[in-house]
Amino acid sequence: MHALRRLNWVVPAIVAGAISVPASPALRAQTPADNTKVNTRDRAPGAVTADQQKTNASDQKLTQTIRRAIVQDKTLSSYAHNVKVITQSGQVTLKGPVRSDDEKRSVEAKAVAAAGEGHVTNELSVAPPKPSKQ
Repeated sequence: MHALRRLNWVVPAIVAGAISVPASPALRAQTPADNTKVNTRDRAPGAVTADQQKTNASDQKLTQTIRRAIVQDKTLSSYAHNVKVITQSGQVTLKGPVRSDDEKRSVEAKAVAAAGEGHVTNELSVAPPKPSKQ
């Protein structure tokens, strides 16, 4: 009985102590993901954004064709698989990060193959390399 009474105040005290322990310097140094700088370009006047994708059948089909070609290429990184493909009146804009210049060229080539020469605007960027784990 006395053991149970002691547990009744010991457990909450331990939990309260754990909650009030300040985070280690390593945890405090981590900052949340912030895409503010990347997304700034989308606020520029005349910038093409994903919400401007047209809903007509031909633009949707073109976007679908390009997206399928990108996703089916398993040599591309997940970055490349997730680029934005925005089609407006047959004009395709590619946006987002990829892992290398080769991926940038490959994604653009797939879009050009579907939309035609002169109908693709490549706004892809090469992401900085991932830090190595030590």
